[in-house]
Parts: sequence; C-alpha cells; structure tokens
Amino acid sequence: MGAIPAKALFLALVFTSCASAAAQAQTTGLEDLVGARGGQAEGELQRRGYGFIRNEKSDDRSYTYWWSDERRQCVTIATMDGRYASIQPTLPPDCRKPGNLRPNPNYAQRPATRPGADYPVDPGYGRPGYDDGPMVDGRNVELGLVCFGDGSKDGVASGTTWTWNRDRKRYEYGTYTASKTEVFDASLMIQTWAGGGRIRLPRALVPPIHSGGQDGWWDLYDLFVSPDAIRATYRLNGLNKPKVTIDRRSGRVTVQGLSDYGFRGTCDTIGHQQRKF
Repeated sequence: MGAIPAKALFLALVFTSCASAAAQAQTTGLEDLVGARGGQAEGELQRRGYGFIRNEKSDDRSYTYWWSDERRQCVTIATMDGRYASIQPTLPPDCRKPGNLRPNPNYAQRPATRPGADYPVDPGYGRPGYDDGPMVDGRNVELGLVCFGDGSKDGVASGTTWTWNRDRKRYEYGTYTASKTEVFDASLMIQTWAGGGRIRLPRALVPPIHSGGQDGWWDLYDLFVSPDAIRATYRLNGLNKPKVTIDRRSGRVTVQGLSDYGFRGTCDTIGHQQRKF
C-alpha cells in the first residue's frame, strides 16, 4: 500500500479535530430551563432523559448533578431563590461516572421545547441588573471559578497477606498496614474579591484533622492577583498550608501542600469574557 498523500492526511486530521470539537460542543438540551422553578422542573429533566445523581449546598445557592445515559452527559444545575440560575455541562466524574466517557457523538440533537405554562420562566430572569452575582460578607465576588481535575493525598492501605516466619520456618497469615498515595477525580471552586477570596474543597481534599473551613469553603490568604496569574494559600491545619497557583492565560490551576497533597486541573470562569479569565 502506498504512502498517504500529505494533503489527504491533513484533511483527515482536520476532520477528526472538527468531529471531536463538535462532540464536546454538544448541547445539554436543557438551556431553555434556566429561570424555571426548581421543584416544578425536575419532572421535565427526567422527561428529557436526565437522572438525579447528587447535590451540594453553598452559602447562597444549591448545586444538583444530573446524568443522561443517552447523551453520556453530566450537568450541574445551580438553584438560587428557588429558580435554576444556570445549567452547565461538566465532567462525568462529577456524576460518579468514569472519567474517560465522552458525549455521545451519535446523539440526535432534538430541539428542547418547554411544555407550556407548567414551567414558567421569570420574564426578568437573566436581564442586566436582575442578579448582580454572589456576595460574601457584603463583598461582591469579582471572579468565580469552577475547576475540574485530579487530586491526590496521603492514605493508608490495609489488608491480609501471607508472610514468612523465619523462626518457625513457615508462612503465616496476617494483616498489614501501609501508606499510599490516593489519586481521584475532583472539582473545586474559587471566589475572589478586592483584598481576599476563598476556595471550596472537595471532601477528598479535607483530612480528618483540619482547622477552619465553613460550609466547605476555606479563606484564601496572601492573595496575589495580576493580569496573568493568581496566587494564594489556605490553612488546612497547623502544618499544612497549601499554595494555590492559577495561570490566567491557560486556566490551569495547581494546589500543592505537604507530601502528596495536591490538585491539578483546568478552571472555567463564571460569566463571559474574551480571555480565559
């Protein structure tokens, strides 16, 4: 078989890239439900093929995670004042699914239609001035981030095994305990304002012995914000004070504490801006 012409190879790569991008750009089919009353719209979510997975609570809003088997899509729904404030696609691990799943490229994109007056949207919802964004202790949040990636921490492994007893010249059955590094999929949230900020940690990054933290949020200290980077620390306990570093050009975030405690991922900004954030 002859070599593939360079032009044909180039076109094949372009087609593959575009197909991948199209799959990632797949809509959730729930866009029209933003602004609907949360309790009333749950039946509509199920009608469209989404099943409830779990929920989380923050200071001013709650987050629910829904999964569509047909679409292979996880979504996060933020509810505030009883209405859906936002519906965003997110990664499968947030819905407790394998991280290697991708949206179904063969899913037929059917237009979403609201079934009449059962799910009324507030006419003013989403208009300028309707919601000025979250506030923390009277301070407007200037930057809100949701970050997805991989976390790691020290852990302990235990089990049973056979060991050689040198004195008795025989194998003996017993238990063992050893240290290990646990790696897991996780997501975290970051909010900053003039002179301060906070970070919301996944439970897996909160050790049994810790200090501080309120409703899952930890205050950020030594916050440094420039056009290209954000750096800060938070106090996990007396010894461990992890450092947070964010590249504002790429959206990459790293959290590094003592030993194997850490997180690496990519952040999405809340809102619409020209640059990453």
